[in-house]
Amino acid sequence: MAHIAFIGLGNMGGPMAANLVKAGHKVTAFDLVAASRDQAKADGAAIAETSVAAVKGADVVVTMLPAGKHVLSVWSEVVPVMAKGTLIIDCSTIDVESAKQAHALAARAGILSVDAPVSGGTGGAKGATLTFMCGGEDKAFAAARPVLENMGKKIVHCGGAGAGQAAKICNNMILGISMIAVGEAFALAEKLGLSHQALFDVSSTSSGQCWALTSYCPVPGPVPASPANNGYKPGFASNLMVKDLTLAQDAANAAGAATPLGKHAQEIYKAFDAAGHGGVDFSGIIQHVRSLAK
Repeated sequence: MAHIAFIGLGNMGGPMAANLVKAGHKVTAFDLVAASRDQAKADGAAIAETSVAAVKGADVVVTMLPAGKHVLSVWSEVVPVMAKGTLIIDCSTIDVESAKQAHALAARAGILSVDAPVSGGTGGAKGATLTFMCGGEDKAFAAARPVLENMGKKIVHCGGAGAGQAAKICNNMILGISMIAVGEAFALAEKLGLSHQALFDVSSTSSGQCWALTSYCPVPGPVPASPANNGYKPGFASNLMVKDLTLAQDAANAAGAATPLGKHAQEIYKAFDAAGHGGVDFSGIIQHVRSLAK
């Protein structure tokens, strides 16, 4: 079993670190938030006083942080104290350029590196069923895979440095657009007198089938595990969807790609967030759709 340092113990990182402990690894963890450190300690991790202290002697370092600037800040602190040939994995969702800069920082120090953002929300983090989208050299991915398998079910090598982040933002742009479409369909069905269950029974087995419908149906009833049955308590909050859709737009602008539906989805989620619903699950966008009806 490996000695793993885990930095960033929020709603996703905390359960991920706990799963590494359950798998038998020695985990040394750090977070700026005391409550997150306390939970990690309760889950069996050793707690370090700083990020630098956490990584000393570690075979693998995992970071799970809010944005690219945080990743670059932490990596610039910890990479210099890591032994050459060890591995650092970033599971944050950040912009592609920051991911590439992080890889370059690691490469200069002789450290293997992988960008490995996740899909699956807090449920996937707790249940160790996440999907990891990985970018990095073959050798680094081979070293990261057995670690990631303790936290997820699907591990995909998408390409070189930053490719994991590229896959993540493209995937979540699809998700954001499709959830709005599903919400619009159910809102229209309500106006037409069609029951939620009837629409679900048809669309879930017809050409309208998609993950947003069959796994995260935005109305109560058809999918018992969906947040709609729990007051839209977030598995994936709307403000995080705004973040991901904004990353997608930034990437599209930089690459010269046309993503008109992605841009419109970003605008819709930004309006939902601005109205005070950023902490609501992203499937709650149906509430915003209903509010637009004349």
